[in-house]
Order: sequence, then structure tokens, then C-alpha cells
Amino acid sequence: MAINGAADHQEQGCALLLTSAPPGRRRVLDTASALPLLAAVPPHVLTGTRSGGNVVQLVDPVDANTVTTHLHTAATTPGPLLVYVCGQLTVDRKQRLPHLVLGRTTADTVRYTALPWHWLAAAFQQRPPGSTAVVCDLVADDTAWQLISTRPELLAGGLALYGVLAPPPPKRETSGCAYSRALAELLRAATVRPPLGQLHQEAAAAAGATGGRQLLFAGGRQPQQQYYGGTAAEIPRAAGAFAPARPQLPAPRPALPEPADRVPPAPPEPPRADSRVAAPAAPPPAAADPHAAIREAARAGRHTEAAAIAAAWEQAALRAAGPSSAEAVHWVEVRADLAMLAQDTGRACELWLTAADARLRGGQDTEDEAVVNAVDRAHHCWSRVTDPGRARQLAPELVRLRRQVVGHQPDALRALRQRLDALGASPTEGLAN
Repeated sequence: MAINGAADHQEQGCALLLTSAPPGRRRVLDTASALPLLAAVPPHVLTGTRSGGNVVQLVDPVDANTVTTHLHTAATTPGPLLVYVCGQLTVDRKQRLPHLVLGRTTADTVRYTALPWHWLAAAFQQRPPGSTAVVCDLVADDTAWQLISTRPELLAGGLALYGVLAPPPPKRETSGCAYSRALAELLRAATVRPPLGQLHQEAAAAAGATGGRQLLFAGGRQPQQQYYGGTAAEIPRAAGAFAPARPQLPAPRPALPEPADRVPPAPPEPPRADSRVAAPAAPPPAAADPHAAIREAARAGRHTEAAAIAAAWEQAALRAAGPSSAEAVHWVEVRADLAMLAQDTGRACELWLTAADARLRGGQDTEDEAVVNAVDRAHHCWSRVTDPGRARQLAPELVRLRRQVVGHQPDALRALRQRLDALGASPTEGLAN
């Protein structure tokens, strides 16, 4: 770890530069080519302050608790905070969540030796809005890439995130961290740090981050702006389309239509507001309504883009009103519809279960139509999950909710257990009578 001195100024910022690409038979990131360039940037330019700031370097750490301590220490800075993360992502086998690989991480020890990505997001939850930004240059292993490319909110949720995520490079090749090098060159040529959105756009363009299998993140003000698989040239256009200065939560809208070939038939659409959960206020006429963009992207087959827009608005709703609010539940249910349209039945089931649980926690009764419909839809999606392992993974929560919420079909719980028997589920999977 290294610390650069800071100027004495009433608005001191902080920059935490974290790189983690531990050596091994195959080092997928050449972090050594990027960190020295960023560390050489004047502290006030790096932190975005007028005359000074602390710059802390954390290189190839081996312990997640050590990294977390540095994150929490950085979070106490009163001025602007910039966190730069360059490293490799993987997924733990139990919770299926992204982790940053650290110095002692192996495939069998991810849960114990890697840094859970959501710890990074949690470290900054109490900071003032707009005071924290995370810039990333990441490579995902095959498992992490498959997960995050379909669920980008796992990486972007709760963060003002800028940067790029790439899949693993071809065998015997190492990523040269082109985005980081471009970022450093732009900053070294500046006397004042440009707005991070502009800086990201220019770095992505200079690095040749042209989408395809790369994910570009450009998180500005709420709601977060996230761009996935688009070209660098498309980013400014997208930012202009979905970046209101002070976003308003949308009024509930009908969910997107699901495929017609359902077996068994899907339950009716759940109402988007009810007497037990306060309905969100309608936005002013000038506010951007994201539903049209979501529908357009979904109908064009751009499912990841549609899910990203919905996830951004869900994050804004969570921060503004909490997880049991009508606003947040609305966006969970929109994302569930989108997952079903994308034929990701397991994810759709998971989201409908989340929506049902949130409604119950928010005070709705087990016989309320919105709760019943959410559980029925979760059950319907689960019946379409073809992967036995995934179906068994989702079953305990579905059984728990189905015991509370009988639904429109009194024999639904019996049918659920029959399918579980056919899948070979064991009593230890939460299915006991």
C-alpha cells in the first residue's frame, strides 16, 4: 500500500486505487501497466477537487477484510471519493454472487478468500448522494461473465459505476487494461478532471471499447445510467436520452406482455397499486418515462438493455422509498416480466418470489390479489424451468410462500411437490410437510 500526500484544503478528496490480478499460471490482467500511470496523475485531478487529495494504492491484496477496512476508511472522507478497481471477477458456488479475486483465491475458496462485490457497494451506502464514484476495469471469468451479462444489476446496483467489464481473454493472452491506460492518459493531460461521464466516454473510445461482448457502465446521477454491449460512440446519445437531472419515479404501468404459449396458463396481471401499499406519485410532464424505452428494447430482442433500464429505476426506487414500497415492487415485477420475455424462467421465478415477499413484508395480506398473483406467477415460471438443479434451488422459497398463499388453484402445493418428487428433490431442501 502507498499513500500520496494531500494539500491542505477545506475540500479534500480521496482516491483509492485497488488492483487485484494475483500471479499464477495465467495472469489475465496486466495491472502493472495501468496503476503506475494512474498513480502519477496529480491528486487534485484524480479526486476532482481544486487543489488536493489523498491517493491510496492497494496492490494485489490477499485478505477481503483488509480490503473492506480500506473501503470503510475511504468512505469516511468528507470530500469527493473516487474508487478505482482493476481486477478479475468470479462467482461463488453457493450464493452465485460476483466476487473480486484476491491474492489467495482459488476456485474452491472464493467465499472465503475473495471480496464479495456487494461489500464494496455496502461500504458507501451512508455517503452523501453524488459524492462517490467507482471506476472499474474488470475481466470476468466464464461463470461471472454468464451471470453478469444477464444480470448486470449485480455489478451496477447501488453504485455510480463507470468503466468496462470484459469476458476472459483467449488462452495464453493477457488483457492490457486499455481502458485504464486511456483513462490515465486523459487525466494526466488535464488540469481539472472532466465530468466523469465525459471522461468515461473518451476513455472508452480511445481504448476501442466497441461493445460486442464488453459491457460498458456509465453511471451518473440517479437513476444510474448503465450501457451494456453498445459502442462507445452510442454512449453520449444514450446519456442524453435517459439522464434527467432529478428523476421522478414513474406511475405504475401494466407489465409487458409475456409469451402466449404458456403451459399451464399464466395468472392474470397483478394490479400495480393497492390499498395496503401506497401508490407512487405520477411524474411531472417533463420527466422521462422509461417504460416506452423498455418496451421498445424488449420487443427488439435487446433484453439486457431493457433489464438494465428497469434495474436502474428499481435502484432509484429502493433508495427513495425502500424495498417494500409500491415503486420498488413495481420495478421488480417489470424485471420479472422482462426475464420471462427473455426466456429466463428461473430468473423470472426468482423476481416474482421477491415481489411477493416484499408485498407481504409491506403489510399486505396473504389473500390480497396482488400477492396471490405474484406467487401464482412465480409458480408458473418455476414450472417452466428446465434445469433440475435450478428448479430445486428455487423450490424452498416457493414452497414457503405457497404454504402462506394458496392462490387460485387449491391443489397448487400438491402439484409443486409432485414435480419436486419427479426432480428427485430431498427433504433437506426445505420441502418437509
